Amino acid sequence: MRADPGAALTAHATATGGQRPAFRVAAVQMVSGPDVEANLKAAERLIEQAAAGGARLVALPENFALMPLRDRDRLEAAEKPGEGPIQAFLSATARRLGIWIAGGSVPLAASRADKVRNSLLLYDDQGRLAARYDKIHLFRLQLPHERYDEAATIEPGSEVVVVDTPLGRVGLSICYDLRFPELYRAMGPVDLILVPSAFTATTGRAHWEVLLRARAIENLAYVVAPAQGGTHANGRETHGESMIVDPWGGVLGRLGRGPGVVSARLDPAYEARLRANLPALEHRVVHSG
Repeated sequence: MRADPGAALTAHATATGGQRPAFRVAAVQMVSGPDVEANLKAAERLIEQAAAGGARLVALPENFALMPLRDRDRLEAAEKPGEGPIQAFLSATARRLGIWIAGGSVPLAASRADKVRNSLLLYDDQGRLAARYDKIHLFRLQLPHERYDEAATIEPGSEVVVVDTPLGRVGLSICYDLRFPELYRAMGPVDLILVPSAFTATTGRAHWEVLLRARAIENLAYVVAPAQGGTHANGRETHGESMIVDPWGGVLGRLGRGPGVVSARLDPAYEARLRANLPALEHRVVHSG
């Protein structure tokens, strides 16, 4: 899906030789629980804080509206596309504040009654749905003290999603997708990658930062990764460390644990210079077999 850049942005781009201006983004970190209404109120406060700081795009973490006590609780909370309190909240808040909002993941109805889709919904500054991405890679972990199997209640998506926005070309992904670089290569050149997540504390300590920085470096793109970060009512412990990474792999901002906001200024001109100086994306060779 594609968004209309708008006359003001087009005029600016013409005056600056086609280069988009720098802008601020924010990643919201939460410790969501099983109460959807309480989670939405917490998200609203943090989104407002980010918007007050000048963010034009605010990204929420995976499961921001519901971290269920039981995985099957997602089925009761699942919304039909375009309906329900979670989607209404995202749309209304984006419109009210005049910002883009990435709803890290929302449980949406699937083709089977015993499954949901885990969907990233991106809303424009008028509150219109600009893109939807259904999580493709489903997390499974089996350790003596910790087990997860998303496929038990989640139906995987199958489509790579990229959307053109006034802020650049944005690639959408969720959490466990981060471990699969071929997904990001399939996006083609993108300016910004979203990775809303709920990484476990165990896997996060080992791999979160290095994977985020690798995806930024490989794609010479900014990465915005809002996360869950703390101990949840269901006993799950998430890693936190919401992060914004630049195309050279530098960490522009991070937040340890607990609710909060991390923001950073993204500079398309800097990204363009890096790609001109190191045209690695042009040097890619597709290997067969």
